[in-house]
Amino acid sequence: MIEAATKLEQAIEQVASQYYRLVILVGAPASGKTTALQSVAQKLSCQLLNVNLELSKKMLELTRTQRSRQVERLLKEVIASVPGDVVLLDNLEILFDTALELQPLRLLQVLDRNRTIVASWNGSFQGGTLIYAEPGHPEFIQFKQPEAVVVTVGKSVNH
Repeated sequence: MIEAATKLEQAIEQVASQYYRLVILVGAPASGKTTALQSVAQKLSCQLLNVNLELSKKMLELTRTQRSRQVERLLKEVIASVPGDVVLLDNLEILFDTALELQPLRLLQVLDRNRTIVASWNGSFQGGTLIYAEPGHPEFIQFKQPEAVVVTVGKSVNH
């Protein structure tokens, strides 16, 4: 997975001057996204956050209605607690939970305007369209021409 980590580092440099400092690491589950993120975290001395874990902890005491209203603020709090210019996010499945009524891509774009956000994404990137889950799945969603730098891992990567 050295190749994916190298691509990720290049993408982080590339977005530093863009309006949305967002890098999306796209691949199927078990394609090596976490390994690539861990490698980058170590090399750049930045923190890797497990979003499912951190948000779940913060939302435990909230009702279902409170969760959908407060999830964005809570995620921003989690991000704010991380030091450094680059924040690595893994395990984002909670953001796609239909009960939370979020727009995951927009949320990732506005998380922190002053730092680079790198987010893992279970899905694919085809023809300029970012896809999460499979058609027919309740959490299936797609975004055409996302305003982000997209790095793919897995099948589309030449080994």
